[in-house]
Amino acid sequence: MLRPGRSEDLNDLIRIRREPEVARRWGEVDEHAMEEEFVAVDEVFILELAGEVIGAIQYVEENEPMYRHAGMDIFLTTSLHGQGLGTDAIRTLARYLFDERGHHRLTIDPAFDNEAAIRAYERVGFQRVGVLRRYERGPDGAWHDGLLMDMLKEDFQA
Repeated sequence: MLRPGRSEDLNDLIRIRREPEVARRWGEVDEHAMEEEFVAVDEVFILELAGEVIGAIQYVEENEPMYRHAGMDIFLTTSLHGQGLGTDAIRTLARYLFDERGHHRLTIDPAFDNEAAIRAYERVGFQRVGVLRRYERGPDGAWHDGLLMDMLKEDFQA
């Protein structure tokens, strides 16, 4: 289930972000920033399964009429990777962004070496656009390549 964030979600989100595999992609946790970015923010949905917080998915909108589109990002507790839950959350958010927010194009920019995430995005309809060289500084301090992916509404695999 995707739902709005609540203040009581903060500790679960911090715990998930501190998991080694999640932290490797997302970096250090700043508790204050986590609260501002993931709790009670309209552009964020908490991922919940059987009453437990299992991650979060967020979006950002570019509303300049000539470039209007939305981007998204997700993190999910490591113990549930590979079970299709991330793909389902991405699909649900994509449907919302297309149908409710009126976008025609979505983007996502995973780390180039995050093959599992890339496969999940491709299952929803995202396509590889190109490599963003030295795109993101990782928690290790080094620059890493990213993969720009996008999906048009007609590419969406509901």
